[in-house]
Amino acid sequence: MNRTRMIHSRVDMESYLDQPLYAGFDAGVLERHGADVHLLHEANGGARCSLWWSQVPGLPGERLGVLGHFSAATREAALGLFEAALARLREQGCTRVVGPMDGNTWRSYRLVTGAESEPPFFMEPFNPPDWPDWFEAAGFTPLAGFVSALNDALTQRDPRVPKALQRMQAAGIQLRALDGARYEDELRAIYRLSVQAFSGNFLYTPIDEESFVAQYCPLGRVLRPELILLAERDGVLVGYLFGLPDFNQAARGHGIDTFIIKTVAVAPGRDTAGLGSVLAAQSQRIALELGYTRAIHALMHESNVSLNISTRYAHVMRRYTLYQARLAPA
Repeated sequence: MNRTRMIHSRVDMESYLDQPLYAGFDAGVLERHGADVHLLHEANGGARCSLWWSQVPGLPGERLGVLGHFSAATREAALGLFEAALARLREQGCTRVVGPMDGNTWRSYRLVTGAESEPPFFMEPFNPPDWPDWFEAAGFTPLAGFVSALNDALTQRDPRVPKALQRMQAAGIQLRALDGARYEDELRAIYRLSVQAFSGNFLYTPIDEESFVAQYCPLGRVLRPELILLAERDGVLVGYLFGLPDFNQAARGHGIDTFIIKTVAVAPGRDTAGLGSVLAAQSQRIALELGYTRAIHALMHESNVSLNISTRYAHVMRRYTLYQARLAPA
């Protein structure tokens, strides 16, 4: 008996939303994220995922499928779901599947695969510790690794930064904090630089401006603008650092002493070389003045320049893995 249902719309999903497997799940993301189909495996406690094959990241020599919106109650349910999901992607001519990824890298992706004692931070992916084993039992292997690092001494200084800052200022680049009163306009400038700076990133997928703004607008109500640094030349954004408090500390009933460096982006060019280091140093100095004592450098690809900057201050506190599986022809 086939115990896996195919769900194509929010309306189709509504009758299943009372199941524990869908606790906290917003059925509207099926349409907002452009999933091609959602699968619900009903045996052994249940498992779910969405699949993408029409609009997916590019990978040279491959027709990629993407598996995301994943959750499973048991190992047996996960394996049953994976079997149905991989069969569906083979039918679509996919040669490789990556996951977990909610459609593209602008959204949630990766599994926590190695952790120290630090609790999850705000906007960090979270998963039960068994999930990586379930992916690997289904034949998935690591495709890419990522880390988050902790700087628990914000008084540290990089001796190379003052000279780099002088060079930036001589090139006409000035730093300022985000203007919270113009948050949406600032977001649009951040979007334009992001698509330029990240276009060469691993598994990059374009995103339209309205989707980007809709994704980040809700954060405007809680952000501290002082932790978001913008680097401009002649009024044009050439770099930014997006930082924010670790609100998960407050949710656990503690004071917030940690801020998160979520994203650093710099326009390509010789005259912006070193700007990422300047932004990281300045943000940590400002955070210290605001009363923070720790910084989390979040979710860095193991080959990114940002990781080189981070190692000057911080030690790895968490590891993440994005998985892949090769698909034999149907």
